[in-house]
Amino acid sequence: MSEHIVNIDETNAAALLIDESHKRPVVVDFWADWCEPCKVLMPMLEKIAAEYDGAFLLAKVNADEQGMIAQQFGVRSLPTVMVIQDGQPVDGFAGAQPENAVRELLGKYLPKPWDGLLAMAREAMEEGDFARALTPLRQAWDDSGQLYEITVPYAQALIECMRLDEAQTLLDGVRMADQDAAFEQLQAQLEIKREAAKSPEIDALEQQLASNPDDLEVRQQLAVQFTNAGQFQQAMEHLLVILQKDLDHGDGATKKALLDTIASLGKGDPLAAEYQRKLYSLLY
Repeated sequence: MSEHIVNIDETNAAALLIDESHKRPVVVDFWADWCEPCKVLMPMLEKIAAEYDGAFLLAKVNADEQGMIAQQFGVRSLPTVMVIQDGQPVDGFAGAQPENAVRELLGKYLPKPWDGLLAMAREAMEEGDFARALTPLRQAWDDSGQLYEITVPYAQALIECMRLDEAQTLLDGVRMADQDAAFEQLQAQLEIKREAAKSPEIDALEQQLASNPDDLEVRQQLAVQFTNAGQFQQAMEHLLVILQKDLDHGDGATKKALLDTIASLGKGDPLAAEYQRKLYSLLY
């Protein structure tokens, strides 16, 4: 059993239910062997306790064996779950509950599992290192079920990193009800970045390529310009097109450029993973 999950009896009840609740929330699960709903609820609570890794203490009380403790807390039916803070029960429920309802209740008293990731990302963004902020933001966004309040800094970091298509995809997924002033501001920033990214060099090369799509040297130059502008998706797409036509283009320099760009995005980056898959399917 985890150090954050304990069995309660009369020898440790005061220390773990009362004293400990002044340090962190204590979630008390009153159960019994004969209680079928208890057998569903307890593994769920244990799983959540493992996820939170010590943010709260899960205290399990066998109501049959520890009748005095159950009586002191006024338990009338099983299962009963109570949240104790600063020595007092502050919330709880009786009977079976779906996992989302349990998480919602506990979420009012507990730090979110992704709060640490957001703190890391905010620190990086305050230092102007938006690329370093991307990985924790992406993980927090995924872990939170794509919460809008995390979508905002995630989209901002993508925009600052010139990953404009990804930022647009992110914003396109925002529900109408969430499209507030911050959303409008991000959309405006995205358009400004798009305009700023259109350098004369890129415009000229795109026109040349439009008139001759098979000119691999122009496409290579265009990929370099996009890389220099931080628009990695566009750069990698052009490099991939070149390799589809000539796998050994530039005596392997084009392949190396694509691999270097993928590596620069970092492990776990979905854009890097996407183009790594595309390159491997081309090679093998």
